[in-house]
Amino acid sequence: MSQVEIPWRELSSDALNGVIEEFATREGTEYGERDVDLPTKVAQIRRQLERAEVRVYFDTELSACQLLTRDEAARLCLLAGEERAG
Repeated sequence: MSQVEIPWRELSSDALNGVIEEFATREGTEYGERDVDLPTKVAQIRRQLERAEVRVYFDTELSACQLLTRDEAARLCLLAGEERAG
């Protein structure tokens, strides 16, 4: 697997904000009927990181960071050992 988890607290503030903002502005991340501004999306994602609902992964083949939910990571078998443990 080419994905490596990066502890989000180890990223610089600028790097973390860049990863979060890129994720928040992707196509398909709309929030339904009402528009949500970027600062609100960023704050929501940061809270998800703090609760370990979302994690930062680095794709070594693409040389790019991405955010994955626990469910997405489990589907990619990135949390296989953790899921079995608990």
